[in-house]
Amino acid sequence: MDGQMTPQEMLSEVDNAIYTICVGGQSYKMGSRQLDRADLKTLYDIKNDLTAQISEGTPGLLDNCFVAVFDQR
Repeated sequence: MDGQMTPQEMLSEVDNAIYTICVGGQSYKMGSRQLDRADLKTLYDIKNDLTAQISEGTPGLLDNCFVAVFDQR
């Protein structure tokens, strides 16, 4: 194997990173050392890109669009 991850494998890693931040926080400090994890917004952007790659290859023009219908009452 050439060491490259598939989009599905990368998505799994991104999901794990998001979970770790949600459970353990964005950063923590132990003594004089501090660990800052990846930015949550960046991880969600990567997740959206990978999901689009897995589902169709390229994102569509109207992905992430919603329609609201309002009845006249």
